[in-house]
Amino acid sequence: MTINAAASTQAGSGLAGTTGHREGAPVVLHSLSRSFGAVRALDGLTLDIAPGEFVALLGPSGCGKTTALRIVAGFEFADTGSVTVDGKDISPVPAARRDMGMVFQSYSLFPNMSALDNVGFGLRMRKVGNGDRAKRAAELLDMVGLSPQARQYPHQLSGGQQQRVALARALAVEPRVLLLDEPLSALDAKVRLQLREQIRTLQQRLGTTTLFVTHDQEEALSMADRVGVVKDGRLEQIATPSELYSTPATAFVAEFVGTMNRIPGSYAGDDEVTALGTTVPVHGEHSGIPAGDVDVLVRPEGLTIEAEPAGNGIVTSQTFLGSLTRVSVLLSGDVAVKVDKASTAAADLTPGTSVRIGIPGTDPVLIASRV
Repeated sequence: MTINAAASTQAGSGLAGTTGHREGAPVVLHSLSRSFGAVRALDGLTLDIAPGEFVALLGPSGCGKTTALRIVAGFEFADTGSVTVDGKDISPVPAARRDMGMVFQSYSLFPNMSALDNVGFGLRMRKVGNGDRAKRAAELLDMVGLSPQARQYPHQLSGGQQQRVALARALAVEPRVLLLDEPLSALDAKVRLQLREQIRTLQQRLGTTTLFVTHDQEEALSMADRVGVVKDGRLEQIATPSELYSTPATAFVAEFVGTMNRIPGSYAGDDEVTALGTTVPVHGEHSGIPAGDVDVLVRPEGLTIEAEPAGNGIVTSQTFLGSLTRVSVLLSGDVAVKVDKASTAAADLTPGTSVRIGIPGTDPVLIASRV
């Protein structure tokens, strides 16, 4: 399924010509705190989202990301802090009056309504006439590739089709802010891949400010302009996907986003650390780490590997990944690491091979207290 470009252009022209297309609004979450009994779900979370920007909140279950989204939507209220949209504090505004579209993990379609009527429901609540409402709903269904299913009911649609109806319904009222609450987690892998590409394409065409909550790092990194990693109700780091991956600010971000090795090292308390016989510069937050034994965090592509009879490790397995092969190695001290090597140069790195693992001395690394 591909998004209909003509329908997308038409959809941006307003409710059957009654309004003009509205640009996405800037959204600011300022020092949000929220507790549920003894559990502190949010702890001073602050986030600025630019007009038309797609921001993903990424983190493990229970970190507070969904609570933040529900506060923006108006389904929860913060104990302290505020939410502003286009410079106006909407904290006391009821959810129904916040001019936002929301897509849930569970689709939340009305089972007794056709796909067309589900999409047009928000327009009906806004007193849009029958003709204009049907036209607008049909345009949105066409945009998400579901025109043939317009008269079908939710139980007649696949999970991916239901989620596209839910997306079309959220966009039908031309919200200035779109909220996505793990909308792809209930779908199979192939449908998830298709939908995340389609959602991103549609969001870019319409320019709707979007806040997306997910625990799936691949979804966040492939869809968002910026990704915010949340831990214990606080924003650990927010950055572009490439920056988040290549220069994580903390050990938590480094290990939550992508694959990360922990290698024993020796830290003198300055801006350098020694590991695998090489002294390398340290980046990121390390002021609170005492001198002594530490773990050095290095991604699989950040290590070198060569077959060597008197090496410092033994290959235990290898996994072919196309142009790259991921080699698993056991270092002395029973430290397991993974190293990425071009597949064309990895043929001799078979299980049992003695290898030399190294760290390039010029690439900065993160350090963490020894686990």
